[in-house]
Amino acid sequence: MKLGAFSASLTVKDIHVSKEFYEKLGFSMLGGDITQNWLIMKNESCVIGLFQGMFEKNILTFNPGWNQNAENLDSFTDVRELQKELKAKGVKMLTEADESGEGPGSFMIEDPDGNPILVDQHR
Repeated sequence: MKLGAFSASLTVKDIHVSKEFYEKLGFSMLGGDITQNWLIMKNESCVIGLFQGMFEKNILTFNPGWNQNAENLDSFTDVRELQKELKAKGVKMLTEADESGEGPGSFMIEDPDGNPILVDQHR
């Protein structure tokens, strides 16, 4: 199963303080908008998202169709196909992508310990 680019989406108390901290660890901005309280930061192949006031828990995030630089891949498995495969394996969906749609879509599941996993396709 190819889930796409991986990142950890972190819920932060103060995005400016968090940005400064992660810059000290060698991360630099890859994308986002600090005025909207979200940033994507990268250090080599490690990608993290900083999100202030958007969700309660940290989330493991996969982006089908993207590489680690948020660049489009020529070939990838559509989020709806991934969802069908996981449902067939008995994985419980917390949210679901519209299986009749195409293009952007997402679904959310949890691992056995309650850690949220978001599969979020942007194209």
